[in-house]
Amino acid sequence: MQLQERINAFIKLGDFLRQFSNEVIQKDHIVEHNDIFFDGFKHQLKLAEEHNGWFTQENIRFALKSWADALTLENINTWLKPYIIENITPKQVAIIMAGNIPLVGFHDFLSVLISGHHVLVKQSSNDKHLLPYLAKYLEYVEPQFKGCITFTEGKVENFDAVIATGSNNTARYFEYYFKDKPSIIRNNRNSVAVLSGEESEDDLKNLAEDIFRYYGLGCRNVSKIYVPKDYTFDAFFEGLYHWHPIIEKAKYANNYDYNKAVYLMSEFDMLENGFFMIKEDESLASPIATVFYEYYENKALLEEKLNANKQQIQCIVSNGFTKNEIPFGATQTPQLWDYADDVDSVEFLLAI
Repeated sequence: MQLQERINAFIKLGDFLRQFSNEVIQKDHIVEHNDIFFDGFKHQLKLAEEHNGWFTQENIRFALKSWADALTLENINTWLKPYIIENITPKQVAIIMAGNIPLVGFHDFLSVLISGHHVLVKQSSNDKHLLPYLAKYLEYVEPQFKGCITFTEGKVENFDAVIATGSNNTARYFEYYFKDKPSIIRNNRNSVAVLSGEESEDDLKNLAEDIFRYYGLGCRNVSKIYVPKDYTFDAFFEGLYHWHPIIEKAKYANNYDYNKAVYLMSEFDMLENGFFMIKEDESLASPIATVFYEYYENKALLEEKLNANKQQIQCIVSNGFTKNEIPFGATQTPQLWDYADDVDSVEFLLAI
């Protein structure tokens, strides 16, 4: 299969996903194989939410829109321009996926196939309905993909390289288990925001997207903020308030109530607004419905501190603080060339 044929297949997949990315799902009769796949995928969306209560239809639609927007000819060509993808001898690449947000392992899946390799997928039990269905769609729009995509629920065997994502404890197991194979091993990371106190109302509203999208379960969600000494949080809370309907979600509300009770019983100082809490804490990872904060006095010292902890940080959200910062509101819409943990997976795949 030629690279352009693979690219064309993923562009068609993007067209298919675009139908499901708005609140009102609309069938586009121009999309290939809709008569076979459209109604079935609507059913998969329903099953995904029933199986995992964090995968609301709103969050699934958001994920699908992100991928529909990414899978265009212009974006894919921009992404692949730095690489020489030719004369690739296909290898079997295993992907062990996380399941914290919908289709969280799709970029690895895309990278393996677009680079000309075969993929062996072991999904998380939390996110098992969407990707196999989309893989079948790919095989219909490009029959040469048949035999290149395998899903397994058992032991991962007979592979040449592996990309595995898990918790810090799981990652240590992966590093030992896959020590004799080329590998990318990912563990827990969190994202942080650095505020100057001069943020606009729109900046803070956009920051709310970075905090609350997917209920804060993603590694690109902001779980920690750094604020100047004597920062007052009034504008910060006002910027987040439009997300207050999130408390109507039972799973989120249960976490909010539980964590609030823990803080109160432990007599921790915290601020809250009825659906969200902030607590001064040096940790990067905060519980659901909570963001930790820390004061800083010197930007240069803070940048040194963040650099020292870069292996634990996925994104830094700010405006004019550091070179590789992410704009407010953009953490959950990465480009194809924004690699997890800043590890170039395509470069890795072309070298195996």
